[in-house]
Amino acid sequence: MKDAFLQACRGIRPTYTPVWFMRQAGRYMPEYQKIRQKYDFLTMCKTPEIAAEVTMQPVKILNVDAAILFSDILIPLEAMGFKIEFADSSGPKVSPTVRTGSDLKNLRPVELPIINFVFETIKILTKELDVPLIGFSASPFTLATYVIEGRSSKEFINTKRFIFSEPESFHNLMEILTDATIQYLIEQAKAGVHAIQIFDTWAGILSPYDYEVFCKPYVKKIVEKLKSYVPVIYFCSNTSGLLHHIKDLEVDVVSLDWRSDIRDACLTLNFQPLQGNLDPLVLLGRENEIFKRIKNLLIQAQCAKSHIFNLGHGVNINTSVDVLKKVVDFIHEFRF
Repeated sequence: MKDAFLQACRGIRPTYTPVWFMRQAGRYMPEYQKIRQKYDFLTMCKTPEIAAEVTMQPVKILNVDAAILFSDILIPLEAMGFKIEFADSSGPKVSPTVRTGSDLKNLRPVELPIINFVFETIKILTKELDVPLIGFSASPFTLATYVIEGRSSKEFINTKRFIFSEPESFHNLMEILTDATIQYLIEQAKAGVHAIQIFDTWAGILSPYDYEVFCKPYVKKIVEKLKSYVPVIYFCSNTSGLLHHIKDLEVDVVSLDWRSDIRDACLTLNFQPLQGNLDPLVLLGRENEIFKRIKNLLIQAQCAKSHIFNLGHGVNINTSVDVLKKVVDFIHEFRF
Protein backbone atom coordinates (compact mmCIF):
# COMPACT_ATOMS: atom_id res chain seq x y z
CA MET A 1 0.00 0.00 0.00
CA LYS A 2 1.21 3.53 -0.80
CA ASP A 3 1.88 5.13 2.57
CA ALA A 4 2.84 8.77 1.90
CA PHE A 5 -0.50 9.96 3.31
CA LEU A 6 -0.18 7.92 6.52
CA GLN A 7 3.44 9.00 6.97
CA ALA A 8 2.32 12.62 6.84
CA CYS A 9 -0.49 11.90 9.32
CA ARG A 10 2.18 10.64 11.73
CA GLY A 11 4.33 13.72 11.29
CA ILE A 12 6.85 12.12 8.94
CA ARG A 13 7.68 13.99 5.73
CA PRO A 14 7.45 11.57 2.78
CA THR A 15 9.50 12.07 -0.38
CA TYR A 16 6.63 14.02 -1.96
CA THR A 17 3.59 15.88 -0.63
CA PRO A 18 0.58 13.56 -0.50
CA VAL A 19 -2.69 14.88 -1.86
CA TRP A 20 -6.38 14.07 -1.73
CA PHE A 21 -9.49 16.24 -2.09
CA MET A 22 -12.52 16.64 0.09
CA ARG A 23 -15.57 15.59 -1.95
CA GLN A 24 -13.17 13.99 -4.42
CA ALA A 25 -15.88 11.48 -5.39
CA GLY A 26 -18.75 13.52 -6.72
CA ARG A 27 -20.74 15.40 -9.28
CA TYR A 28 -17.81 16.96 -11.14
CA MET A 29 -16.87 13.47 -12.47
CA PRO A 30 -18.68 12.07 -15.54
CA GLU A 31 -18.19 8.55 -14.14
CA TYR A 32 -20.05 9.56 -10.99
CA GLN A 33 -22.83 11.25 -12.96
CA LYS A 34 -23.35 8.09 -14.99
CA ILE A 35 -24.07 6.10 -11.83
CA ARG A 36 -26.07 8.95 -10.28
CA GLN A 37 -28.47 8.89 -13.22
CA LYS A 38 -29.47 5.36 -12.19
CA TYR A 39 -29.70 5.73 -8.42
CA ASP A 40 -30.65 8.35 -5.87
CA PHE A 41 -27.96 9.52 -3.45
CA LEU A 42 -29.09 7.50 -0.42
CA THR A 43 -29.35 4.32 -2.49
CA MET A 44 -25.75 4.86 -3.58
CA CYS A 45 -24.66 5.31 0.04
CA LYS A 46 -26.60 2.24 1.21
CA THR A 47 -25.42 -0.15 -1.52
CA PRO A 48 -21.87 -1.24 -0.59
CA GLU A 49 -20.84 -2.24 -4.11
CA ILE A 50 -21.94 1.12 -5.54
CA ALA A 51 -20.46 3.15 -2.67
CA ALA A 52 -17.17 1.27 -3.06
CA GLU A 53 -17.09 1.86 -6.82
CA VAL A 54 -17.70 5.60 -6.38
CA THR A 55 -15.06 5.80 -3.64
CA MET A 56 -12.46 4.25 -5.96
CA GLN A 57 -13.23 6.37 -9.03
CA PRO A 58 -11.04 9.38 -8.14
CA VAL A 59 -8.23 7.15 -6.89
CA LYS A 60 -8.03 5.48 -10.30
CA ILE A 61 -8.60 8.61 -12.35
CA LEU A 62 -6.71 11.28 -10.38
CA ASN A 63 -3.96 9.19 -8.75
CA VAL A 64 -4.60 10.72 -5.32
CA ASP A 65 -2.82 9.34 -2.25
CA ALA A 66 -5.90 8.47 -0.18
CA ALA A 67 -9.52 7.50 -0.69
CA ILE A 68 -12.32 8.84 1.44
CA LEU A 69 -15.36 6.68 2.05
CA PHE A 70 -18.35 7.62 -0.09
CA SER A 71 -21.08 8.32 2.44
CA ASP A 72 -22.64 11.30 4.20
CA ILE A 73 -22.13 12.95 7.57
CA LEU A 74 -25.81 12.47 8.44
CA ILE A 75 -25.92 8.69 7.95
CA PRO A 76 -25.41 7.83 11.67
CA LEU A 77 -28.57 9.78 12.53
CA GLU A 78 -30.58 7.04 10.82
CA ALA A 79 -29.19 4.61 13.39
CA MET A 80 -30.70 6.86 16.08
CA GLY A 81 -34.19 6.86 14.63
CA PHE A 82 -34.10 10.03 12.56
CA LYS A 83 -35.42 10.18 9.02
CA ILE A 84 -32.90 11.54 6.50
CA GLU A 85 -33.96 12.85 3.09
CA PHE A 86 -31.82 14.32 0.33
CA ALA A 87 -33.27 16.66 -2.27
CA ASP A 88 -30.80 18.09 -4.78
CA SER A 89 -32.57 21.43 -4.84
CA SER A 90 -32.85 22.07 -1.10
CA GLY A 91 -30.21 19.90 0.55
CA PRO A 92 -30.65 17.36 3.35
CA LYS A 93 -33.63 17.25 5.67
CA VAL A 94 -33.73 15.63 9.11
CA SER A 95 -36.84 14.76 11.09
CA PRO A 96 -38.08 14.91 13.77
CA THR A 97 -36.32 18.01 15.06
CA VAL A 98 -35.00 18.38 18.60
CA ARG A 99 -35.35 21.98 19.75
CA THR A 100 -36.02 21.81 23.47
CA GLY A 101 -34.98 19.71 26.41
CA SER A 102 -38.33 17.94 26.37
CA ASP A 103 -37.59 16.74 22.81
CA LEU A 104 -34.61 14.73 24.06
CA LYS A 105 -36.98 11.96 25.15
CA ASN A 106 -37.44 11.13 21.45
CA LEU A 107 -33.78 10.21 21.02
CA ARG A 108 -32.73 6.59 21.16
CA PRO A 109 -29.32 4.94 21.51
CA VAL A 110 -27.46 4.34 18.27
CA GLU A 111 -28.19 0.96 16.64
CA LEU A 112 -25.22 0.31 14.35
CA PRO A 113 -26.72 -2.73 12.57
CA ILE A 114 -29.15 -0.31 10.90
CA ILE A 115 -26.23 1.27 9.05
CA ASN A 116 -24.14 -1.87 8.57
CA PHE A 117 -23.86 -0.98 4.88
CA VAL A 118 -21.18 1.56 5.84
CA PHE A 119 -18.97 -1.09 7.41
CA GLU A 120 -19.57 -3.52 4.53
CA THR A 121 -18.43 -0.83 2.10
CA ILE A 122 -15.25 -0.34 4.12
CA LYS A 123 -14.50 -4.07 4.03
CA ILE A 124 -14.86 -4.14 0.24
CA LEU A 125 -12.60 -1.12 -0.16
CA THR A 126 -9.79 -2.33 2.06
CA LYS A 127 -9.47 -5.36 -0.19
CA GLU A 128 -9.47 -3.34 -3.42
CA LEU A 129 -7.53 -0.13 -2.68
CA ASP A 130 -3.79 0.35 -2.87
CA VAL A 131 -3.98 3.65 -0.95
CA PRO A 132 -5.21 4.32 2.60
CA LEU A 133 -8.94 4.68 3.21
CA ILE A 134 -10.25 7.62 5.25
CA GLY A 135 -13.40 7.14 7.28
CA PHE A 136 -15.29 10.10 8.67
CA SER A 137 -18.13 11.55 10.64
CA ALA A 138 -19.57 14.92 11.46
CA SER A 139 -18.68 16.38 14.81
CA PRO A 140 -21.40 16.19 17.48
CA PHE A 141 -21.99 19.94 17.14
CA THR A 142 -22.48 19.75 13.38
CA LEU A 143 -24.86 16.81 13.83
CA ALA A 144 -26.70 18.85 16.45
CA THR A 145 -27.27 21.71 14.01
CA TYR A 146 -29.03 19.37 11.57
CA VAL A 147 -31.03 17.70 14.33
CA ILE A 148 -32.16 21.09 15.63
CA GLU A 149 -32.63 23.04 12.39
CA GLY A 150 -33.93 20.07 10.40
CA ARG A 151 -31.89 21.18 7.39
CA SER A 152 -28.95 23.33 6.35
CA SER A 153 -29.11 26.87 7.67
CA LYS A 154 -27.50 30.26 7.23
CA GLU A 155 -28.31 31.82 10.58
CA PHE A 156 -28.76 28.77 12.86
CA ILE A 157 -31.39 30.60 14.85
CA ASN A 158 -32.90 27.47 16.40
CA THR A 159 -29.50 26.09 17.33
CA LYS A 160 -28.38 29.24 19.09
CA ARG A 161 -31.76 29.71 20.74
CA PHE A 162 -31.41 26.19 22.18
CA ILE A 163 -27.85 26.90 23.39
CA PHE A 164 -28.68 30.22 25.00
CA SER A 165 -32.09 29.22 26.40
CA GLU A 166 -31.40 25.69 27.64
CA PRO A 167 -27.63 25.21 27.90
CA GLU A 168 -27.93 22.17 30.19
CA SER A 169 -30.26 20.41 27.76
CA PHE A 170 -27.97 21.29 24.86
CA HIS A 171 -25.09 19.66 26.71
CA ASN A 172 -27.28 16.58 27.19
CA LEU A 173 -27.90 16.46 23.45
CA MET A 174 -24.19 16.79 22.77
CA GLU A 175 -23.40 13.91 25.15
CA ILE A 176 -25.85 11.65 23.32
CA LEU A 177 -24.48 12.57 19.90
CA THR A 178 -20.89 12.22 21.10
CA ASP A 179 -21.44 8.70 22.40
CA ALA A 180 -23.12 7.72 19.13
CA THR A 181 -20.28 9.23 17.08
CA ILE A 182 -17.64 7.39 19.10
CA GLN A 183 -19.38 4.07 18.55
CA TYR A 184 -19.79 4.79 14.84
CA LEU A 185 -16.15 5.75 14.29
CA ILE A 186 -14.73 2.89 16.33
CA GLU A 187 -16.78 0.52 14.19
CA GLN A 188 -15.33 2.15 11.06
CA ALA A 189 -11.84 1.63 12.46
CA LYS A 190 -12.57 -2.01 13.25
CA ALA A 191 -13.90 -2.48 9.72
CA GLY A 192 -10.56 -1.32 8.34
CA VAL A 193 -10.28 2.44 7.68
CA HIS A 194 -6.72 3.73 8.03
CA ALA A 195 -7.55 7.25 9.26
CA ILE A 196 -10.57 9.23 10.45
CA GLN A 197 -11.56 12.79 9.57
CA ILE A 198 -13.96 14.66 11.84
CA PHE A 199 -15.94 17.28 9.92
CA ASP A 200 -16.82 20.15 12.26
CA THR A 201 -18.47 21.90 9.35
CA TRP A 202 -20.55 24.39 11.31
CA ALA A 203 -18.41 24.99 14.41
CA GLY A 204 -17.28 28.26 12.82
CA ILE A 205 -20.68 29.81 13.56
CA LEU A 206 -19.74 29.85 17.26
CA SER A 207 -17.85 32.52 19.11
CA PRO A 208 -14.53 31.31 20.56
CA TYR A 209 -16.15 31.21 24.01
CA ASP A 210 -19.10 29.10 22.84
CA TYR A 211 -16.80 26.82 20.86
CA GLU A 212 -14.80 26.24 24.03
CA VAL A 213 -17.91 25.44 26.07
CA PHE A 214 -20.35 23.74 23.71
CA CYS A 215 -18.21 22.09 21.03
CA LYS A 216 -14.58 21.47 21.93
CA PRO A 217 -15.04 19.15 24.94
CA TYR A 218 -17.02 16.71 22.84
CA VAL A 219 -14.53 16.66 19.97
CA LYS A 220 -11.77 16.11 22.50
CA LYS A 221 -13.64 13.14 23.97
CA ILE A 222 -13.93 11.56 20.50
CA VAL A 223 -10.25 12.12 19.73
CA GLU A 224 -9.21 10.54 23.04
CA LYS A 225 -11.22 7.41 22.18
CA LEU A 226 -10.11 7.18 18.54
CA LYS A 227 -6.39 7.90 18.67
CA SER A 228 -5.51 4.40 19.83
CA TYR A 229 -7.12 3.04 16.64
CA VAL A 230 -6.11 5.31 13.75
CA PRO A 231 -4.76 8.83 13.06
CA VAL A 232 -7.40 11.53 13.48
CA ILE A 233 -7.77 14.58 11.21
CA TYR A 234 -9.91 17.51 12.36
CA PHE A 235 -11.54 19.85 9.86
CA CYS A 236 -13.40 22.96 10.91
CA SER A 237 -14.71 25.55 8.48
CA ASN A 238 -14.02 29.19 9.41
CA THR A 239 -11.08 28.08 11.52
CA SER A 240 -9.15 31.35 11.63
CA GLY A 241 -10.78 32.60 14.84
CA LEU A 242 -10.59 29.22 16.55
CA LEU A 243 -7.02 28.04 16.00
CA HIS A 244 -5.95 28.84 19.56
CA HIS A 245 -8.78 26.63 20.79
CA ILE A 246 -8.10 23.82 18.32
CA LYS A 247 -4.42 23.46 19.19
CA ASP A 248 -4.96 21.37 22.32
CA LEU A 249 -7.46 18.90 20.80
CA GLU A 250 -4.46 16.57 20.34
CA VAL A 251 -5.55 15.48 16.88
CA ASP A 252 -2.89 14.07 14.57
CA VAL A 253 -3.62 16.52 11.74
CA VAL A 254 -5.47 19.84 11.59
CA SER A 255 -7.17 20.48 8.25
CA LEU A 256 -7.46 24.18 7.41
CA ASP A 257 -9.95 26.04 5.28
CA TRP A 258 -8.65 28.74 2.94
CA ARG A 259 -9.36 31.59 5.36
CA SER A 260 -6.31 30.76 7.47
CA ASP A 261 -2.73 31.66 6.55
CA ILE A 262 -0.89 28.37 6.79
CA ARG A 263 2.21 30.06 8.23
CA ASP A 264 0.16 31.59 11.04
CA ALA A 265 -1.45 28.20 11.64
CA CYS A 266 2.00 26.60 11.89
CA LEU A 267 2.97 28.97 14.69
CA THR A 268 -0.35 28.77 16.53
CA LEU A 269 -0.54 24.98 16.30
CA ASN A 270 3.08 24.38 17.32
CA PHE A 271 4.14 23.22 13.84
CA GLN A 272 2.03 20.06 13.97
CA PRO A 273 0.99 18.18 10.79
CA LEU A 274 -1.39 20.25 8.68
CA GLN A 275 -3.76 19.57 5.81
CA GLY A 276 -5.10 22.04 3.28
CA ASN A 277 -5.78 24.73 2.35
CA LEU A 278 -6.32 25.97 -1.22
CA ASP A 279 -9.55 27.84 -1.96
CA PRO A 280 -11.55 25.31 -4.05
CA LEU A 281 -12.54 28.00 -6.56
CA VAL A 282 -8.92 28.67 -7.45
CA LEU A 283 -9.25 25.52 -9.57
CA LEU A 284 -11.72 27.36 -11.81
CA GLY A 285 -9.08 29.94 -12.75
CA ARG A 286 -6.28 30.11 -15.31
CA GLU A 287 -3.75 27.30 -15.06
CA ASN A 288 -0.78 29.59 -14.50
CA GLU A 289 -2.62 31.18 -11.57
CA ILE A 290 -3.60 27.77 -10.18
CA PHE A 291 -0.05 26.45 -10.15
CA LYS A 292 1.42 29.71 -8.86
CA ARG A 293 -0.86 29.51 -5.83
CA ILE A 294 -0.25 25.80 -5.28
CA LYS A 295 3.52 26.32 -5.41
CA ASN A 296 3.27 29.16 -2.93
CA LEU A 297 1.15 27.04 -0.60
CA LEU A 298 3.53 24.07 -0.77
CA ILE A 299 6.46 26.32 0.08
CA GLN A 300 4.65 28.00 2.97
CA ALA A 301 3.52 24.63 4.36
CA GLN A 302 7.16 23.65 4.83
CA CYS A 303 6.87 25.22 8.27
CA ALA A 304 4.63 22.36 9.43
CA LYS A 305 6.00 19.08 10.71
CA SER A 306 4.36 17.49 7.68
CA HIS A 307 1.77 18.58 5.12
CA ILE A 308 -1.06 16.89 3.24
CA PHE A 309 -2.26 18.96 0.30
CA ASN A 310 -6.03 19.43 0.13
CA LEU A 311 -8.60 22.08 -0.63
CA GLY A 312 -10.06 24.31 2.06
CA HIS A 313 -13.41 22.64 1.40
CA GLY A 314 -14.92 20.26 -1.14
CA VAL A 315 -14.30 20.08 -4.88
CA ASN A 316 -16.70 22.42 -6.68
CA ILE A 317 -19.04 20.79 -9.21
CA ASN A 318 -17.65 23.02 -11.99
CA THR A 319 -14.08 21.78 -11.53
CA SER A 320 -12.41 20.10 -14.52
CA VAL A 321 -11.21 16.55 -14.03
CA ASP A 322 -8.24 17.34 -16.29
CA VAL A 323 -7.27 20.25 -14.05
CA LEU A 324 -7.40 18.03 -10.98
CA LYS A 325 -5.18 15.46 -12.71
CA LYS A 326 -2.64 18.16 -13.51
CA VAL A 327 -2.78 19.44 -9.93
CA VAL A 328 -2.05 15.98 -8.51
CA ASP A 329 0.83 15.46 -10.95
CA PHE A 330 2.26 18.91 -10.16
CA ILE A 331 2.17 18.28 -6.41
CA HIS A 332 3.73 14.82 -6.73
CA GLU A 333 6.53 16.15 -8.90
CA PHE A 334 7.21 19.34 -6.93
CA ARG A 335 10.51 19.36 -5.06
CA PHE A 336 11.72 22.02 -2.68
